[in-house]
Amino acid sequence: MTRNLQKVPYGYVPPVETTKGTLIYYDPFEEIGREQGLSQAVQVKSEQAFQRLVLYPLHEQTMKRMYKREGTSFYKRENALQDWIQEHSVGDIELDAWEGKRKKYVPIEAALRHLTEKNPAPYFLLVSGETANAFASYHVFQEWIVKIRLLLLDEPASLHPRLQQYDSRWSRITL
Repeated sequence: MTRNLQKVPYGYVPPVETTKGTLIYYDPFEEIGREQGLSQAVQVKSEQAFQRLVLYPLHEQTMKRMYKREGTSFYKRENALQDWIQEHSVGDIELDAWEGKRKKYVPIEAALRHLTEKNPAPYFLLVSGETANAFASYHVFQEWIVKIRLLLLDEPASLHPRLQQYDSRWSRITL
């Protein structure tokens, strides 16, 4: 068994890490021209000192099942997001286009599994109120809410009973 030995000077104290985990913005990104949600996500990342911001756009089939409405093509939204990232030249923002590669419906638990395997913990999921209610209606919600923390952009008019049950695991962001 090999050991990795490191030599440090006497009295060395490792620096305290000032950044924490990953902020995952899970959204259809239909109205990128509006930019309100994207600018809020960047502001939350900088204010709360997240290590990384991951933008996760949803595929049309996922939108159709989750929101019961049609969406624009994935590649158009992906290109618009890439343009926005380059235009604003904000560091440590990653665009995860895994759903675009799969080209089909991806359940939220599969997306979260993919994102948590790839990014550093702890995990914060930034979603709209509508997405939070939809996520709470799935049977996997109770399994995932203990692993991640929800940050809501806006609070829905009526909360799902599971969101009320786990009110300590989510909060609404105020900027």
